[in-house]
Amino acid sequence: MSNEQRNIDEMYMQRCLELAQMAEGDTYPNPMVGSVIVCEGKIIGEGYHRKAGTPHAEVNAVASVADKELLSRSTLYVNLEPCAHWGRTPPCAKLIIDNHIPRVVVGCVDTFSEVSGRGIDMMRKAGIDVTTGVLESQCRHINRRFFTYHEQHRPYIILKWAESADGYIDAPRDATNRPTWLTNEACRRIVHKQRSTESAIMIGVNTALLDNPSLTLRLWQGNQPLRVVIDPHLRLSDNTTLLSDDLPTLILNASKDDSTTSKVYKRIDFSDNALSHILDALYDMEVQSVIVEGGAVTLNHFIGSDMWDRIYRYRGPIVLNAGVKAPYLPEGLTLVNHYNIDGSELDIFEKKH
Repeated sequence: MSNEQRNIDEMYMQRCLELAQMAEGDTYPNPMVGSVIVCEGKIIGEGYHRKAGTPHAEVNAVASVADKELLSRSTLYVNLEPCAHWGRTPPCAKLIIDNHIPRVVVGCVDTFSEVSGRGIDMMRKAGIDVTTGVLESQCRHINRRFFTYHEQHRPYIILKWAESADGYIDAPRDATNRPTWLTNEACRRIVHKQRSTESAIMIGVNTALLDNPSLTLRLWQGNQPLRVVIDPHLRLSDNTTLLSDDLPTLILNASKDDSTTSKVYKRIDFSDNALSHILDALYDMEVQSVIVEGGAVTLNHFIGSDMWDRIYRYRGPIVLNAGVKAPYLPEGLTLVNHYNIDGSELDIFEKKH
């Protein structure tokens, strides 16, 4: 392939990623996928997958083409391998074959067991020229939750906390005193947006008892994640917010399996390697990603077990002088982004690869 053709392919693949990103937080448990159809140097159709159970990106892209006769002279770009199996929707690889599209450019292979190269094989056997691996790392990154879940058999794990300028996440207090806000309204709105893109949000029982949080999206419109509380000895009372409202909540505990209309009690073994059992429980419930928001003991346990993928660390200008120390930053991380938000800061870290 010439450098010129590679540059062209990368340009249109970047557009696929832009389209895919438009549905962030809405496609679970499906991946985010965008597709572009190009004929003689002109985009004639594009689409993206909006929600599980609705048409896939390739279907929407083909449907958007006004003159279907152009498809037989076109190239279809898609950031993830077209599916080859019958799920809630027909196979996209078959759609591409039936429409006589001669060339397909795929960003990365779909490692989900029902696909895993079968879509590419199906198209190649039909005589289609298939190019793979265009912007592959970017295409895998946009669906990092999906790939982590299917390849590592656990959720993608995000650790999040806010700390003071001198490194505390809370002042000395008991449950009769509300926590001190360490950042500002803009940061809190961003936190709620971040929650809306994940499958679940988790806290430990001490944080639940001390803060009595709702863990909702009060400041952002989006999909409410499953709320998860680690409560080995069932210390939470029925009048706490997490147990008294009607939002779905998972209570991981050591003594019972039970469920109500909106609450699920899941018994796990806390005696040995509890974190592994916690993640297994989330995997079994098809939770693809979880944002862990505290407290310090829970966060440090994830860090100490090297069980994390991304960290959101907020830092405000307030000085506390004493209190609960912020979690320590582990070794072997990369600062991905730094944001100054009206006097507060957000650092996003990932593991070095």
